Amino acid sequence: MSTNIEAEKAENAAEIEMQFAVKAVEQAQIYWSLLGMRKGTELRLTKYDDEIFEDLKKTFPEFEDPKTAEFVNEEEMKSAKGKAAWRPFMMRYQKKIDDYNFGTLLRVRNTDEYEQDTTIFVPRMQFFAFEIARNKYGLNDWICKK
Repeated sequence: MSTNIEAEKAENAAEIEMQFAVKAVEQAQIYWSLLGMRKGTELRLTKYDDEIFEDLKKTFPEFEDPKTAEFVNEEEMKSAKGKAAWRPFMMRYQKKIDDYNFGTLLRVRNTDEYEQDTTIFVPRMQFFAFEIARNKYGLNDWICKK
């Protein structure tokens, strides 16, 4: 769902917010279904998965350790310092990934299912970064084995 809404001019209409929320939930349900059918290590979320994963580890060296992908520190990620670090990473994919900045649900822990209290709302590129890392490291394979 590409949009031509200019953020600076957009009003926070309840209907628009609801549409975004519905899309985010639909995307989460589809992704969870995919993980239930196929191991994360066998999934490709984009045609750029390898590039995104390598760029993630280069930009955020802590992702060389699989444990970093296990848990999302929302406070740290959404702090001024975190936003300053993530923004250039995300912007590199502006022309490659459709809706790269579209709001998406991300599980805080790789061991959690999608629930209201186990997810946060993030731009799609942050979702891809974490979930691609989780898949590459085999952290989501347990879902298929359920």
